[in-house]
Amino acid sequence: MDDSGYLNENINKKTTTMTFRIDDNVLKTLRAESERHQISLNTFVNQLLKHFVEWDMYESKVGMIPIAKPIVIELFNKMSKEEITKMALCIGKNAVYDIALFMKNKMDLESFLSWFETRMDSSLTEINHSIQNGFHVYILKHELGENWSLYHKIILELMFNEIFEKTVDITISSTTIRFKFHT
Repeated sequence: MDDSGYLNENINKKTTTMTFRIDDNVLKTLRAESERHQISLNTFVNQLLKHFVEWDMYESKVGMIPIAKPIVIELFNKMSKEEITKMALCIGKNAVYDIALFMKNKMDLESFLSWFETRMDSSLTEINHSIQNGFHVYILKHELGENWSLYHKIILELMFNEIFEKTVDITISSTTIRFKFHT
């Protein structure tokens, strides 16, 4: 861990040099994207490969499907708070548990949070994680509405309370989810 309390992922990472043959058009697109993100091509390709091994290769295996953001917004907005709560309680918690377990090969708080951050990142949700006065504080910024926040609030409460036996404080709005728990 570094002075801020974050695990520095670059320390003690072993890397291997490899050579690949890449289609010229693919390489041109990768270079353009790496320049747009203002990172080296090597870093960009490593990020793409990491995302693949942490998320993409599992997505279809665990029954997840990509769906357009406007459709998710409309579906969640059409549901009542009671329907959202029932869905989270009856289906959501078990689905999240099973998917995270399959993708991480274990279910503890650290592996769940790693999975959750990747899941939110794959959902185009911005995440801010900090440690403040002995509490982990996560703030998620999204554009999916209050019912989407409510659904995830319920899932997080169930996971923390029932699976990890930890108290979690969660506040939501139509665009944010904030949760914190003691380290």
